[in-house]
Amino acid sequence: MTFESEDNKLQLYPVPAGAVLQEDYILRVRPAGAEAWQELKAYRVKVDMHDVRLASVAYFDFEGKVEVEITFPRFYTVYRVDIRPLSLGIQPVTEPKRVTFTLDRPVNLSVEINKDRFHNLHLFAGAIEAAPDKNAGNVLTVHGSLVSPQILNDSISRALEQMPEGRTLYVEAGVYYIGECIWRLPSHTNIYFEGGAILIGGLALEQGENLRISGRGMLYLADFARFSGINGIRLDHCKNVTIENCIFINPPHYTVALGACENVTIRNIKSFSCEGWSDGIDMMSCRNVTVEGGFLRTSDDCIAIYGSRWNNRGDSRNIRVRNVALWADVAHPLMIGTHGDHAHDGDILEDITFENVDILEHHEFQPGYLGAMAINAGDKNLVRNVTYRNIRIEPFEHGKVLDIQVKWNRDYNPAPGRGIENILLENIQVITGDGEESSVIGGYSEAFLVRDVTVRGMVRDGKPVRSLEEANILVGGFAENIRLE
Repeated sequence: MTFESEDNKLQLYPVPAGAVLQEDYILRVRPAGAEAWQELKAYRVKVDMHDVRLASVAYFDFEGKVEVEITFPRFYTVYRVDIRPLSLGIQPVTEPKRVTFTLDRPVNLSVEINKDRFHNLHLFAGAIEAAPDKNAGNVLTVHGSLVSPQILNDSISRALEQMPEGRTLYVEAGVYYIGECIWRLPSHTNIYFEGGAILIGGLALEQGENLRISGRGMLYLADFARFSGINGIRLDHCKNVTIENCIFINPPHYTVALGACENVTIRNIKSFSCEGWSDGIDMMSCRNVTVEGGFLRTSDDCIAIYGSRWNNRGDSRNIRVRNVALWADVAHPLMIGTHGDHAHDGDILEDITFENVDILEHHEFQPGYLGAMAINAGDKNLVRNVTYRNIRIEPFEHGKVLDIQVKWNRDYNPAPGRGIENILLENIQVITGDGEESSVIGGYSEAFLVRDVTVRGMVRDGKPVRSLEEANILVGGFAENIRLE
């Protein structure tokens, strides 16, 4: 449904029967200048494996300006509202039972009432996009129902394979159960999930290429147990793949698992997880990967880059992560280095850039797993040529801002890492909290060093730091040429 007022436009999507909703408040939106408000339903998401609680997520698209209203007819009296990332500078108008604010650009937000980060509203306001023409040639349309669920299975994949390459599968709004829980996709296909489409199960492409998955739909996996090991999307030895805009609700394992893949773009996805090992985007032995935009709230690492693991062999290189918001209820927002080819000479993980990233949470007490930005080289891995630029770290529950160590983590590593070298941290902005431990830079031995680490233009609580001590960075042994500029 589209609503307009002057130069402003609002696009809302249907909510199928059976969708799991969160109804602690009333959420409404309207194009700026319009009189009538439109109710916006919020979906339930589970967060934080330490103590699982129910938060919510809602989404819409717009052009121009849009006004948002949240009211609390029961329970709440509002005394404080935080809209994060703080870098967006969105200031709400707060009343005892009502919150309003205006948006003038696409954003991915957390709206937190009375300092509550665990029952918050995640609001994803996107740009209006042009959907594919579902009546065009070479398009297979799956007709949805807003009142009863349907089943998607491999028969659809077989039907697609009979169509010419470059085909499109258009999935209308509705609830769909994926037969046998994992839908194995064909190569040379565009798959579009209409807003209001909810797929229960995971997707996979194995030894495939030229796949695009997009749209405003959801993959809902909250009913799968942890050790089912189902990923939101698994790409195994694939190339030329794009994933964009989809929302992932509580996959029990990774949101997107990349194994031995190349030329992959992941753009503006959103994800929530609350199980052990339910990482966001994990890459094993991957090359030429771009992660751009999006919001990941996970109960393990948000983004992790490794070498060889399982059936994936080889180095990882040329990886770019930018313009994302990361929230690790457990473990690391950004992680490099743990797994590699320990049975031989290890792997090289190189040419990696993180840029324009908001880190909203880092919460970990296990001493070997701290670090909002972590490079932990194990398994004979060599990590080199890594840049962190324009990273904004908000107050977190517990952990370290930085952990750069060659280590032997005996939980995962049969051998220590080989080394870490040529690391640049530029324009790192930190707002301190009560749970920060000192950052650490250190090697493992005289043979396995950390060398050539530059910290340039770091700011803590609005003040430029002038020494490693002011940066709260400890330099351990076997570390050479560690500089603060």
